Amino acid sequence: MKERRTARKADRLAGQLLLAHPALRDPNFKRTVILLSAHDADGAMGVVLNRPLDKQLGEVNAEFAFGLLAGVPVYAGGPVEPEQLIIVSWQWLEADHAFQLHFGIDPDKARDLVGSPGVTLRAFLGYAGWGKGQLESEMKHDTWLVSTVEGEILGYSDGVALWRQILGSIDPELKLMADEPEDPTVN
Repeated sequence: MKERRTARKADRLAGQLLLAHPALRDPNFKRTVILLSAHDADGAMGVVLNRPLDKQLGEVNAEFAFGLLAGVPVYAGGPVEPEQLIIVSWQWLEADHAFQLHFGIDPDKARDLVGSPGVTLRAFLGYAGWGKGQLESEMKHDTWLVSTVEGEILGYSDGVALWRQILGSIDPELKLMADEPEDPTVN
């Protein structure tokens, strides 16, 4: 029997990654990697990690144009409240073999983190959210796969390549599905 990291269907998935199943066609979530910041009996929330907007925080918000946060990359965080700005930081703590996540941090704390060794700072416009029982229902229908954050994996790739890389680490069969072209006629 193959070991699959997707077997984890924990009650609490905060700090974990949700990967859209290759068969998911919803344009809001197709080929996405979502970092969950909250998950409890009332619902779940996170941000899409792999939809860079190719802009920096200083370009999308004049408040940050000339400060330390001006160069922070901006991503489309999800379909909910797409104008809301959320600043997130994370780092892999090798000594503890742990992933440290700070979600929705205020700009002053973010400024303090700029240049800190191993810390990644990103800004997101919008977020992904699920109501009570919604994510659990979707997971029962294999819409999402769950993966832990291990090492510096979030820094290796971006865009769809990140999704493919993590799927490939979960199951080689999923990697084959992820590598299928968008348009099968070009196969």
